[in-house]
This record gives sequence, C-alpha cells and structure tokens, in this order.
Amino acid sequence: MIKEINLLGVFLPPLFGHLALAALIWLILRFLLRITGTYRFVMHPPLFNLALYVILVSALLATTF
Repeated sequence: MIKEINLLGVFLPPLFGHLALAALIWLILRFLLRITGTYRFVMHPPLFNLALYVILVSALLATTF
C-alpha cells in the first residue's frame, strides 16, 4: 500500500516524491547536456527540457508500480 509522505506534519501524496526525484535527475541531465554541447542540436530547448522531465517522471512511476 502506498502511504503519504509526512513532511513536518504535512501529508504529501507519493507523487510528490517522484516529482522531486525526477527534478533532481533532470537538473543533473541538463547540466551534462549543456557541458557536452548537445543543446546545439535541439531546436527548441524549453520544449526539450519539458519533454525530458515528463519522460523521467513517467519512467520513475513505471518502475515503482
């Protein structure tokens, strides 16, 4: 059974933990993509970043359920 996350007395849904972990991984990936120069091949970087974040969240959700 999935339980809520207790954060200083505030109960948060389990999705919040997945979103936070995906954001951390996303920030690391953005840093690595910027260093390697991959963004030169991306036509619309903000849309690419959004798609990358959605893919990470869905991958985390798929591996936990």
